[in-house]
Amino acid sequence: MIGLLEYEFFRNALLAGILASAACGIVGTYVVVRKMSFISGGISHAAFGGIGLGYFLGFDPILGAILFSLVSALTIGMISRRNLRSMDTLIGVLWATGMAIGILLIAWTPGYAPDLFSYLFGNILLVPARDLLLMGGLLVLIAGSVILWYNEFQAITFDDEYATIENLPVGLLHLYLLSLVALTVVMLIRVVGVILVIALLTIPGAVSRLSTSRLHTMMVGAIVIGMLVTLAGIGLSYAINAPSGATIILVAAMVYGAAMVRDRVRFRARG
Repeated sequence: MIGLLEYEFFRNALLAGILASAACGIVGTYVVVRKMSFISGGISHAAFGGIGLGYFLGFDPILGAILFSLVSALTIGMISRRNLRSMDTLIGVLWATGMAIGILLIAWTPGYAPDLFSYLFGNILLVPARDLLLMGGLLVLIAGSVILWYNEFQAITFDDEYATIENLPVGLLHLYLLSLVALTVVMLIRVVGVILVIALLTIPGAVSRLSTSRLHTMMVGAIVIGMLVTLAGIGLSYAINAPSGATIILVAAMVYGAAMVRDRVRFRARG
């Protein structure tokens, strides 16, 4: 296993896993606490339309995914502030529309679409160096934003009404937070693919939340759990010759299951 570090593709995979896990731990905590898992799923699937656009027009599909993810996130955010009752329908429509656009554009693209399977289900072993630079830049933006507006994000996460009373721009903060979710989704597409993004975005934060209710502690825990899960998944996928994205998610699910059992045992012990 250690001998694999001699290969650039494996070093790239480890670095991609670390970068994505850090972003996932930070933003995923907000997703879990604010119960935005379904929104995240809608954004990730809508991003597939951007991947199709990239193939069709001949530019990097990841850039197309960024565009579609941000547009979807802002659309959801603006409409949700006005009509909460239609949210499930809206997300479902964006979810299906993004996937449909991606499928059509890829079908209309001449020739064979390389790496399409990795965008759908992830293949961290195929992450090129240029994508690492993009992921690093996105992580700096995400982490910097959360550090700069930590108190404001915390206010809207736990109590929108209090944040409004304190004259915080709740609507703009909500839109910006959704934009950070969109950028994190793009980072995770390279690791686990469009189909499995929602799992890796939520599981580390959910596991960390079982141990603490403090937001910053939860974030740190989610980052560490995400990194351990991702690295373990990469190693296990190599050992059993299995797809890396699916293996990472299965490892995460086992960690979550173990955490739930531990939490239940502790609860019974107190009783």
